[in-house]
Amino acid sequence: MGMTMSQKILAKHAGLPEVREGQLIRAKLDMVLANDITGPVAINEFNKAGFDGVFDKCKVSLVMDHFAPNKDIKAATQCKQCRDFAGKYDIVNFYDAGDMGVEHALLPEKGLIAPGELCIGADSHTCTYGALGAFSTGVGSTDMAAGMATGEAWFKVPAAIRFNLHGKLKKYVSGKDVILHIIGMIGVDGALYKSMEFGGDGLASLTVDDRLCMANMAIEAGAKNGIFEVDEQTLAYVKERVDREFEAFAPDADAVYEQTYDIDLDEIEQTVSFPHLPENTRTAADWGEVKIDQAVIGSCTNGRISDMRAAAEILKGKHVAKGVRCIVIPATQKIYLECIKEGLAEIFINAGCVFSTPTCGPCLGGHMGILAAGERAISTTNRNFVGRMGHVDSEVYLASPVVAAASAIAGKITGIN
Repeated sequence: MGMTMSQKILAKHAGLPEVREGQLIRAKLDMVLANDITGPVAINEFNKAGFDGVFDKCKVSLVMDHFAPNKDIKAATQCKQCRDFAGKYDIVNFYDAGDMGVEHALLPEKGLIAPGELCIGADSHTCTYGALGAFSTGVGSTDMAAGMATGEAWFKVPAAIRFNLHGKLKKYVSGKDVILHIIGMIGVDGALYKSMEFGGDGLASLTVDDRLCMANMAIEAGAKNGIFEVDEQTLAYVKERVDREFEAFAPDADAVYEQTYDIDLDEIEQTVSFPHLPENTRTAADWGEVKIDQAVIGSCTNGRISDMRAAAEILKGKHVAKGVRCIVIPATQKIYLECIKEGLAEIFINAGCVFSTPTCGPCLGGHMGILAAGERAISTTNRNFVGRMGHVDSEVYLASPVVAAASAIAGKITGIN
């Protein structure tokens, strides 16, 4: 009986010829990741357990992104704890204000993740790296602490759901629309503790940025991880950034899937997720008249340079509607600089947008765009739970950068043809 991509990666890292769904394994890790919120908790557990060193100073990453630059004394204290830990153990991949970025955009950009590798992170959206053919998943801070010290973690091998992608995306439709469509179709628990495996001829229509966005939101369907087959686009992206050997895995022809879905990309429309769950998706015909107070373009889901370009194309020569705050947040310093060099920053500012240094900021109700009671935001982020971006009586609508930008101009949720 064949294995899926995820099962092959887990088997290799466990030193086993094969693994099966439900099997408990102990596997060696290629990267262990935390941020300024989860890092201090993991460090406390690390110290409590009496560990006196990290397993590999090059395979631990600490990224100060959620509340950085520090928004208050507590945030400053958390970052200082991570900074001190990184200094004590000579951690190479420590990223602070000035050279940090939103972690799940930064690590691929830095070449810290490659196909076939195994990564855990104390953040649920660590599943992003499956876009590159890696097995990556979020864990708790206790597992993070053990991973930093030992370079190993326990896993229960997940079952898999196969998504065969066919056709080609329409203009102004992106990976964000595809993953929102899929989550709307299967629900927020439709892939609970399963691997979402993407393949098919339709991959050619999806850029690596589209795939990073889609893998990022696998957790919003309850998945253990999302993973894409490695193709020429993946290899071109990785080879520009990774200078070490890696092994890409393809699924066996007789791999076992609990379910298989065929997705026709030609039929995907611009999609918005209404409050208060990502599964509450609607296309333009069902949006109705939804006025907004804020638009956010950025995050680990849609803060890459292609997202910035897409939003700038819509905003160029236009202006944000009166009464609407539009906040644009490039996901890394490199992307921020590219926005300046390409003139995108000027477009955003002339359109009346706030153009921010990289940060997770408003996505989790941290800073740089908190909502008051009764306010509505359209956002390119990944979650729209009650109170996610501020007051419990506020509302968050999830969308692509194109739809968010068009909505900021119109003052209400709207698409573009």
